[in-house]
Amino acid sequence: MGENQTMVAEFILLGFPLSPRIQMLLFGLFSLFYAFTLLGNGVILGLISLDSRLHTPMYFFLSHLAIVDIAYACNTVPQMLVNLLNPAKSISFAGCMTQTFLFLSFAHTECLLLVVMSYDRYVAICHPLRYAAIMSWRVCITLAVTSWILGVLLALVHLVLLLPLPFCGPQKVNHFFCEIIAVLKLACADTHTNEIMVLAGAVSVLVGPFSSIVISYIHILRAILNIQSGEGRQKAFSTCSSHLCVVGLFYGTAIIMYVGPRYGNPQEQKKYLPLFHSLFNPMLNSLIYSLRNKEVKAALKRLLEKERTS
Repeated sequence: MGENQTMVAEFILLGFPLSPRIQMLLFGLFSLFYAFTLLGNGVILGLISLDSRLHTPMYFFLSHLAIVDIAYACNTVPQMLVNLLNPAKSISFAGCMTQTFLFLSFAHTECLLLVVMSYDRYVAICHPLRYAAIMSWRVCITLAVTSWILGVLLALVHLVLLLPLPFCGPQKVNHFFCEIIAVLKLACADTHTNEIMVLAGAVSVLVGPFSSIVISYIHILRAILNIQSGEGRQKAFSTCSSHLCVVGLFYGTAIIMYVGPRYGNPQEQKKYLPLFHSLFNPMLNSLIYSLRNKEVKAALKRLLEKERTS
């Protein structure tokens, strides 16, 4: 690098290269999705905290998943909405680094929480008589706190490797938020180590946990098939179907983004996939757990009847 190069103080998010009319349409649509995300996950958090029947390990972990989904959306969607109204909106260097760190933290934490939730379902169905002893509140709190701590520490590794890199121009991030791969492309230095760490981190928190979830559900499926009554099998599977839908949505898009093959122009092809993690998945998670879960619907019905009678 030459000495006359200056470090950038801000980045410009290019967002979506669409016509103003389409951008306004997306602004309205994404604003609606954002509102549904906050409302849906907020309702789930409220129901779990207010209804004592939902004070179980399964819903304890679900409340943490709802918090992650709200945090996901709040970290990236407001900036995206601003960019749709004012294209090529700038973001400060510190703001960009913070956004990258938080996105990675929430992504890692959700990966680990989904593994914990699959373990909870495994114990509930494969070892029902020992469920209360194995999934004690001490164990549940330890698993949840560990997921958050590991998620933050893993993101901190990427941040520590990212901050020393020189950014001397160009300053245009080809994304709607400061996604780590898009930011690394702007560094004025060799980023091979950073890219290797991103891939290694993706494999460790995506492929590894996903494999453990698959193994858990193989055992769960065997246990369900051994249940004699059809009603019992249906009830057991219904407690897992919502979690399976969420796992498929999250891991499917994440593996394509960070582990999948890199052909053509991957930056253009994959820059839209984080929309699933920032906007669509958080909204769909709340819908899946409310519409497909009888206990959540029953808790909502009890709360509404209580409000009506009072």
